[in-house]
Amino acid sequence: MLLNPNDLSELDSVEVTEPQGNQTYHKCNKSSDHVSCTQNGSNVMTFLKRNAFVVLTMVSVAIGIGLGFALRPINMSTRDIKYLTFPGELLMRILQMLVLPLLISSLITGMSSVDRKAYGKLGLRALSFYMVTTIIAAFTGIALAILIQPGKSSRTASVSSSGEAEAVQTVDSFLDLIRNMIPSNLIEACFRKVRFGYGYDLVIYSYRHLFQQEVLVVPVPGTSDGINILGVLVFSVAFGLTLGSMGTEGKPLRDFFDCLNKAMMRLVSIVIWYSPVGTLFLLAGQVVKMADPGEIGREVAMYALTVIIGLIIHSFFTLPLIYFMVTRKNPFRFIGGLLQPLTTAFGTSSSSATLPVTLHCMEENDNMDTQVARFMLPIGATMNMDGAALYEAVAALFIAQVNNMEFNLGQIIILSLIVTAASTGAAGIPQAGMVSMVIVLASVGLPTEDISLLLIFDWILDRLRTTTNVLGDCIGVGVVQHLSRHELQSFQGSLVNISM
Repeated sequence: MLLNPNDLSELDSVEVTEPQGNQTYHKCNKSSDHVSCTQNGSNVMTFLKRNAFVVLTMVSVAIGIGLGFALRPINMSTRDIKYLTFPGELLMRILQMLVLPLLISSLITGMSSVDRKAYGKLGLRALSFYMVTTIIAAFTGIALAILIQPGKSSRTASVSSSGEAEAVQTVDSFLDLIRNMIPSNLIEACFRKVRFGYGYDLVIYSYRHLFQQEVLVVPVPGTSDGINILGVLVFSVAFGLTLGSMGTEGKPLRDFFDCLNKAMMRLVSIVIWYSPVGTLFLLAGQVVKMADPGEIGREVAMYALTVIIGLIIHSFFTLPLIYFMVTRKNPFRFIGGLLQPLTTAFGTSSSSATLPVTLHCMEENDNMDTQVARFMLPIGATMNMDGAALYEAVAALFIAQVNNMEFNLGQIIILSLIVTAASTGAAGIPQAGMVSMVIVLASVGLPTEDISLLLIFDWILDRLRTTTNVLGDCIGVGVVQHLSRHELQSFQGSLVNISM
């Protein structure tokens, strides 16, 4: 068979292109190191895109500390330090701005989603489990912070008050707690809280033209600036439960708060990208003001170690013990089926983003009832924040110890309740814990600007406490399903009868 010139030209073109391909192939073999470097570079870029916020936070922490040490020899004045920390001040104002709408919308949405008529005892057991484990986590953090005292150093401690005054302050703290739980004005509770103080009353006695005066110390009603977190919490919980019991009549208002909650979470996820900038200047200002940076560094490291120890205790002792006591089953076999959601929680630092993986593994690996899992896990992703409660309790006492502030028994109990309330309303998104941390610090009278000290190790602590939060959600599903097994069997039986 003869070939015409067109065929020859086609063959020529093929002959030309094939050596190019072979040549490229040989070049790739010869430059395999270059290709591997290119692939590694693309992997690095993918990692940086997925963890951009974490990388930016770590870089801002390093630059802030370095800038602070570079400016220390200048001996900046107080006014100059104020100018330096102004971007950080804007960050704190942004966080404080988001506190109230985020807390109210989150609590009302979570509580109104509990349909007591449809779920009955199931919902009550779920809420009870969430509250009990969150309070246990808060007290675990408080106990560790008091025992280890990460913020204590060789610096001069503040002089403690006398025993009698301490008793009076404790009683007044309990009374203030009850007063704040029932605010007389809900609008005022958004920016002011009740706080009784002490005043002096001059009493003059006269007897036979002789005058004698005596100064008495009396409690005086007063207020202090800051959000009345307990009053807002009580109202939001009561309002949410009432809204959930209204059925179809309350659906428009439930949809409103659900939409508000989603909008606030999205707003937080947007403005939180400014936090690396604010963190940089806050840390720089803190380093400039430090009398002994080495001592502060050791204290911050001890604080991070205290939080990690608390999370380990809560994750591998408290939660498994509760599961074993209720179900009489091996808790670690149950946890073995949750490795994928726990890993995802550590990687994403978001309990809400981990929710689809958690649902899949709970139903497939641990054979949890679909009704219980799909009811509890979405609520738990918003309300059950064991890791956040423990972290905030340790952080608050750490900052108090750094500032040489002593907490009495009443203040510690108030702190535990505030931590429970703030962590319950924390959004399940990365770094939303900073918003709730501002609530805790402002509520107990601690300086909010010291939050910059917490951000040094927050990139890893945020991931660890998110993992603890997800583990607590899953353990709760197992516990509540075991306690509600009879109701679930009767409910499934009724469904079978209806279908027949």
